[in-house]
Amino acid sequence: MKANWIAIGAASGALAVLLGAFGAHGLKSRVTAGDLEIWHTGVQYHALHAIALVLFGLFQERRATSAGPGWSFFLGSFVFSGTLYGIVLGGPRWLGAITPFGGVALIGAWVWFAALAARRR
Repeated sequence: MKANWIAIGAASGALAVLLGAFGAHGLKSRVTAGDLEIWHTGVQYHALHAIALVLFGLFQERRATSAGPGWSFFLGSFVFSGTLYGIVLGGPRWLGAITPFGGVALIGAWVWFAALAARRR
């Protein structure tokens, strides 16, 4: 089964906007300024990589390529932003030790995507 990265990215973008609004309005009076900054970072990376998923989906429609970058964007965003959301929502602070693994997956996704895009048809 082929993943529809455009739809997944669009849904992820909608979730990022929802979580951004929740942070701005629902968490503002409940968490520290530092935790709001952590939340903001999670939303920022979440939204950026939702767009990356849409772009990768468009790229994959033009060229038959590996779905690897899409999965790496998806899982990296889930781990990176998800652990930050978890910390702010009261999860254990040790989740912060897992966050960089999501970042590595995101970096890998960009490098992989660049390598695929650089190849000649």
